[in-house]
Amino acid sequence: MKTPKRLQILLEEGLIDGVARQLMSGKEAQVFVVRCGEETRCAKVYKEATQRSFRQAVDYTENRKVKNSRSARAMAKGSRFGREQQEAAWQSAEVDALYRLAAAGVRVPKPYNFFEGVLLMELVADANGDAAPRLNDVQFTPEAARRHHATLVREVVRMLCAGIVHGDLSEFNILLAEDGPVIIDLPQAVDAAGNNHAKRMLLRDVENLRNFFGRFAPELLASDFGNELWALFERGNLTPDSPLSGRFLQQHRPVDLRGVLREIDDARDEDAARRLRMQQAP
Repeated sequence: MKTPKRLQILLEEGLIDGVARQLMSGKEAQVFVVRCGEETRCAKVYKEATQRSFRQAVDYTENRKVKNSRSARAMAKGSRFGREQQEAAWQSAEVDALYRLAAAGVRVPKPYNFFEGVLLMELVADANGDAAPRLNDVQFTPEAARRHHATLVREVVRMLCAGIVHGDLSEFNILLAEDGPVIIDLPQAVDAAGNNHAKRMLLRDVENLRNFFGRFAPELLASDFGNELWALFERGNLTPDSPLSGRFLQQHRPVDLRGVLREIDDARDEDAARRLRMQQAP
């Protein structure tokens, strides 16, 4: 196998000692099994923006901070430089989220390095030491489904306590390691407190878990952990060990239409002011 250009750079820098094989190829990246001394790790090689088919949704990038004002203006204008900067920000979002979640004790691959568009991290392995399968490739007994569902709901809680919502959690980006499920693929992770779409994404993440494991343990389909834990989060009462029942009673209140219209007007004014500042910037 010919060593990809970006991995060749890591070889030259001594960050890896060899490339064993390609593990997978997706819309946004290719993943390779690499050797680092006595250890086997994986390297996620992000595709260049011109080679990617994945479109970065505005909902995910809302409220992400860009420190460099020139980069921010270029990203807003959609220039080639702006697209390159947007791509770099997208990659950095996954790296930052991975380090943040690993520090919070969330079951994610351990990150080791990020260099020249390559994320070097732990290879999640099964009992035989081989690359762990995705959940969608595994069949579960009802007991195992309930156990793994409970584990992953608790991981979602830990993520939320760390201020992060995965945003695209499903059976396709969770690996089943020897000691249980591990969450992967985080470029679309959002700030739970700073993104207006965070609640919707959190509810969808939890619903995806419920629907998948509900195929094997149908009683899970009646649960509503998403609304329960978001309500705790909004009240500031959510902790990694918060007891959860999986039940939630919706409270229906009259809609404050005037309040909603005020919010819309404020958002419109804020956007207009932002656009004016960008036009006036040197």
